[in-house]
Amino acid sequence: MGLKILWFIPTHGDSRYLGTTRGARHADFDYFKQVAVAADNLGYEGVLIPTGRSCEDPWTVAASLIDATKRLKFLVALRPGLTLPVQQARIAATFDRLSGGRLLVNLVTGGDADELAGDGLFLDHAERYELSGEFLQIWREVLARSHGGEPLDVTGKHLRVEGARLLYPPLQAPYPPLFFGGSSPEAHELAAAQLDTYLTWGEPPAAVAQKVADIRARAARHGRTLTFGIRLHVIVRETEEAAWDAAAELVQHLEPATVAAAQKKFAQMDSVGQRRMAALHGGQYDPKDIRKGLEVAPNLWAGVGLVRGGAGTALVGNPEQVAARIREYADLGLEYFVLSGYPHLEEAYRFAELVFPLLPLAVREKLAQPALSGPFGEIVANTYLPKTAAS
Repeated sequence: MGLKILWFIPTHGDSRYLGTTRGARHADFDYFKQVAVAADNLGYEGVLIPTGRSCEDPWTVAASLIDATKRLKFLVALRPGLTLPVQQARIAATFDRLSGGRLLVNLVTGGDADELAGDGLFLDHAERYELSGEFLQIWREVLARSHGGEPLDVTGKHLRVEGARLLYPPLQAPYPPLFFGGSSPEAHELAAAQLDTYLTWGEPPAAVAQKVADIRARAARHGRTLTFGIRLHVIVRETEEAAWDAAAELVQHLEPATVAAAQKKFAQMDSVGQRRMAALHGGQYDPKDIRKGLEVAPNLWAGVGLVRGGAGTALVGNPEQVAARIREYADLGLEYFVLSGYPHLEEAYRFAELVFPLLPLAVREKLAQPALSGPFGEIVANTYLPKTAAS
């Protein structure tokens, strides 16, 4: 099947090295625009825009990039409890219309109680999933009815609407596709009942297969089917040795105190997915051998998760190895691959140039096609065209 590869807009900052200001770059609109335009021109399906206290507001960032891009889709967060469902449905419909149908929606329930309290949400894990279920019920139905239907009345435990309606429907019917990631039983049940695409963080293939099987079984009981995807970092180089050297460089300035502080904070969260990420490495690593204890499956490296919350694993290797690992996940039924790399601008190019030609992509394979306005590469001696490389 055709794979859909998405990239990432680093609205919480970008760097050449994790856990330090060395090699850091200022993340502003011009930089976000550079990454988005690169992803659009290279043929990525879309971009994920993160959410949370450490990030710029995702909807504002996404809206600012509509006119800078042509085909790129935007995977943007819904936050139940931080906004109301009808208001958020209206925003989504407007964005979808103004972008020409390029909106993808990412449900985020949140896993950091301190951050949620700072935003005014004081529900525990189970209550947040109750709220999310009611939120989605209203959000989905009011958008579906905007294409022609009666006003909506819903009374739930956490949310209530009377006569809710939208006058301007989204272009995508009945509503823009809904993505979601979560590892708890409540998360799997919510995904099975109401979501369109389930995204897992980058766990080893056997663990991902178990998740896919569980959600498929739950969805079948609801008479539904889902598509699946995965969120990963990538470190790809021409050779395997160079890729692992790049992984070592990424964490070479990490200090033990930084790792310990990050792991302490992650341990306080009630996110099951975050606990599963932390369990892959236990906060331990050997600076002299960054594969030891961190290569948790072939070419799957947990070093990013030493200090980064959320997605904490990377595919590391040469182009053929990384493509093979992606195909291994695809064989489990995964269709969407949401990727990132440090720094994000350069790595967007590197991954597209090295790995796109090795994958069956659903997007246009721009780098593998003849140019419409000129040759690829630099013309040699003003006369000779560079030889086309075999894919």
